[in-house]
Amino acid sequence: MTTPAPNGPVSYFPAIEKKYGQPIAHWQELIRSSPLTKHMELVAWLKAEHGIGHGHANALVKHTLDEGGK
Repeated sequence: MTTPAPNGPVSYFPAIEKKYGQPIAHWQELIRSSPLTKHMELVAWLKAEHGIGHGHANALVKHTLDEGGK
């Protein structure tokens, strides 16, 4: 029996770690420590300050906020 592929934001995590060279926990800590609290503000900040693409930034922010990260 095979394990199903992850769905939603988590499905982006392997590509994010490979492309940006940091574990997901690193990005989640940055999001949690940011003074910003709104989803799209955090996405824009990750894109502008850290060079993360829109889809990857969106996945990181959604997952972190869904976990109660802010």
